[in-house]
Amino acid sequence: MDLIHAQQGEYLVVTVNAAHINASAVLEFDDSMNAIDESISKILLNFEQVEFIDSSGLGAVVSVMKHLGKGRQMDLCALTPTVENVFRLTRMEPIFSIYSTLEQAVSDQQATGQLIEQ
Repeated sequence: MDLIHAQQGEYLVVTVNAAHINASAVLEFDDSMNAIDESISKILLNFEQVEFIDSSGLGAVVSVMKHLGKGRQMDLCALTPTVENVFRLTRMEPIFSIYSTLEQAVSDQQATGQLIEQ
């Protein structure tokens, strides 16, 4: 699975460059995400190209979040309607911070950081 990494603000933005996160892609997704340097504390998983996620894909996303451990966070952005529906139906919304767009996530994170610094 092709994951594109780019630093934006405090986030390492990981864009999933695939239409599906399903059983056939889970191991590769898991391996790629778990290989992210442990010094990275804030990850933003960008779903703008993902049209479908099944239960194994959802499980992989949750597994990666748990693997990050304390002091690290993973937020989500740009969920397509089908993917957003899966997260809503499985009640994952309270577990992740979910942003409508990449820009909204980065802006919100910068605003939060500025409030904390003052």
